[in-house]
Amino acid sequence: MKLKRYLQVTKPGIIFGNLISTAGGFLLAAKGHADLSVFLATVIGLSLVVASGCSLNNCIDMDIDCKMARTKNRVLVTGVMSFKAALVHGLLLGVAGFWTLWHWTNPLAFACALFGFVIYVGVYSLYMKRHSVYGTVVGSLSGAVPPVAGYCAVTGRFDMGALILLAMFCLWQMPHSYAIAIFRFKDYEAANIPVLPVVKGVSAAKQQIVLYILAFAAATVMLSLGGYVGYGYLAVACATSLWWLKMALSGYKHGIDDRTWARQVFFFSIITITSLSVMMAVDFQTPAHGVLAFTF
Repeated sequence: MKLKRYLQVTKPGIIFGNLISTAGGFLLAAKGHADLSVFLATVIGLSLVVASGCSLNNCIDMDIDCKMARTKNRVLVTGVMSFKAALVHGLLLGVAGFWTLWHWTNPLAFACALFGFVIYVGVYSLYMKRHSVYGTVVGSLSGAVPPVAGYCAVTGRFDMGALILLAMFCLWQMPHSYAIAIFRFKDYEAANIPVLPVVKGVSAAKQQIVLYILAFAAATVMLSLGGYVGYGYLAVACATSLWWLKMALSGYKHGIDDRTWARQVFFFSIITITSLSVMMAVDFQTPAHGVLAFTF
């Protein structure tokens, strides 16, 4: 039971989702020649960093978690785990994760992870989430870091492929998060968290969901246009993006239940990003030098 609480405070579902995207970015860059030791160090290191961020987020959000139905049973709210234990646990996980990335990957992958961690814990959790409707935008930056860090762990440079991944996963986060905010509207309202549906209304959030899915679809195609992936990936990207867009547009049908619709959009967002992470890992290509092949 004691081990279970230490696991729960790290939000295992989020860790698993980030692990898949990290592996996708790494294998995309490796192009079939993955170094197993570097791969393991990357996914383990980043998983530990994500676990650390989630643990610290639980510590920061104790006062608002108790007001929300979906979070009121978290271990810190119920008292199953103490604040001090969660804080120390989170810090130790962070040290272990960053040490792993520093010693077994490269400085750029380490820097990517550090950037994401600081944005999530220091900027999003401590301030933006509670004070600005743009908190979701800021949070999307940290959510996009794992695949980029996985990619950079192989290449050691930030090139167009890394930039496209950053854009893809940032844009994906927005409709994904807004859908959650719609079907959990009462939770966010009760906790006084200024997410878009609460501040500007569900109609505004629906519009933003459609626009962000369109932008996401364009970003996914850029990986193919840049020569990083093959036609298999392109087919899956087009099919999932168009179906996701169709689902989003169905939110304008007369008499539709917004909560049910938002749940469907949310769940399909997970299917979409998981499918693309898998396809970029298996349908990689070597891009030709050209306009889309710059390097920082």
